[in-house]
Amino acid sequence: MKHDVDAAPAAVDRPAADLTTLAVLQEQFLTTIGQVDPSTRVPWCGRWRVQHLVVHLGRIHHWAAGQARRRQETPLGRGPFVLDEFYAAQATELRETLAGLDPDAPAWTLDDSGVVRFWHRRQVHETLVHLWDLRTAGGLHLDVAPGLWADTVDEVVHVMQPRQVALGRTAPLPVRLTLVAADAGRTWTLDAVDEAPAVEVAGPAASLALLVWGRTTPDDRDLRVTGDRAALLAALGAGLTP
Repeated sequence: MKHDVDAAPAAVDRPAADLTTLAVLQEQFLTTIGQVDPSTRVPWCGRWRVQHLVVHLGRIHHWAAGQARRRQETPLGRGPFVLDEFYAAQATELRETLAGLDPDAPAWTLDDSGVVRFWHRRQVHETLVHLWDLRTAGGLHLDVAPGLWADTVDEVVHVMQPRQVALGRTAPLPVRLTLVAADAGRTWTLDAVDEAPAVEVAGPAASLALLVWGRTTPDDRDLRVTGDRAALLAALGAGLTP
């Protein structure tokens, strides 16, 4: 089955567009749950099986809804859960919470923006990456517009990786990393320590997003690496994302 998802435009209606995209991605995730054996391994997520992946995303949706409301979320219990029912309930809670709040209202966020609209974008990317996890684990194709994958990369560059450094989870990058997504017309450079070696990784936005989220490696046949490969591996090994 072919899925087409467009990226949200960088315009004043971005929160509304993100909510529409989120709904599409969540529906695809929910539909896919019934197509993949819950015991299927998700090898790029440690010891997780599909059942762990589904419960994780449901819990993240529930947690994010609480963050948007500036309210501690109610514990969901340990399960076991009926996976599709569990996920559908948390997905609906998140969408309805975000739709009911002013995008510029105060919220608890992972950056210094401190407003609800942060969670529109964050949950789009969270859902996209885990939808890829679920469908790929099940041997199913996922077709998403390059612009959306590019925005996923952009969030890592400007939010997730700087937060990792600020929290002391990882050191500043040992390599000046440039990412080039020709299919989306986007280029990013991540800051590094002084006099760091340079490396460029070019390829489709999807492959770059999967690289920075630890779902593929520089050996991916769709990626072209120019520069210090060893320094690149060290940077990726340190963790650009949580």
